[in-house]
Amino acid sequence: MLDGPRLATLSGTAPTGLVVLLHGYGSNGEDLISLARMIQPALPDAAFVAPNAPLRIPHMAAAYQWWPIETFSMAERTAGAAAAAPALDAFLTAELEAAGLTGDRLLLVGFSQGTMMALHVGLRRTETVAGIVGISGMLIAPDQLEADIRSRPPVLLIHGTEDEVVPFRSMDLANAALTAAGVPVEMHVSPGLGHSVGQDGLEAAAAFARTVIG
Repeated sequence: MLDGPRLATLSGTAPTGLVVLLHGYGSNGEDLISLARMIQPALPDAAFVAPNAPLRIPHMAAAYQWWPIETFSMAERTAGAAAAAPALDAFLTAELEAAGLTGDRLLLVGFSQGTMMALHVGLRRTETVAGIVGISGMLIAPDQLEADIRSRPPVLLIHGTEDEVVPFRSMDLANAALTAAGVPVEMHVSPGLGHSVGQDGLEAAAAFARTVIG
């Protein structure tokens, strides 16, 4: 069972929304919960959780992966996301049930490999989530989306123009495939930014979050 660091509501009341943050390759939930603290003021009545991915990376301290990266191929990404999806899907269902919330109060926020998981799982859940924020990531297996998609939540894609890990053009490719599948997409470009999230991206994410579950 997945688990990771959590933040209770700023208001001190029972949550009316849930934000799940999915970290990238080699990172962990503690890293992503720091982003939650920057978004939290926009969502004082939301709870936050940042689960660690299911697989540890050997010989690295506190480093997790949604799937191992060896070839950087689309086939590897597709198989890896498919293998990790059931654990994440079950985690989301359990977290919603524990909070007494429905899927339309759930926001997924992913970074890099976490973005790939957020899009892969979020678009395939029967119960539509409130929204998906994908930072510095890509859409896995866009050719399979039309056959697999089960819900169409609004999506915000955030990407730096100088990303040296996941090419900037991945955002346009994802936008084209998502739009073709009937998913409403917004894009935010961070000029000059590498494989990271800038203050402008965080502000865009917070504004989007406030719109969908605020």
